[in-house]
Amino acid sequence: MLNFDNAVLDAFLENQTKLFPEEVAATREEADDFLTEVMAVVVDSPKEVWQYFDEECIDTEGADESEILEADEVFAIPDGRYLIVEG
Repeated sequence: MLNFDNAVLDAFLENQTKLFPEEVAATREEADDFLTEVMAVVVDSPKEVWQYFDEECIDTEGADESEILEADEVFAIPDGRYLIVEG
């Protein structure tokens, strides 16, 4: 059983090279294993992305919402959620 749903896995597979120099997963199963291993999280809104960055003490000083959402660690899911993967 997968820990992440297909929308999350597909978004990660399609965009993983924005965070990593080469692909770290080729299939949904590999992506799920990788995301589970690195303790990636899925949040429901830009506000929750911001809260996650604050809780993890990631420097957001001077950044606006669009810059936060465009961070390499943040992957937009087509349904409006966001996957956060710390490289």
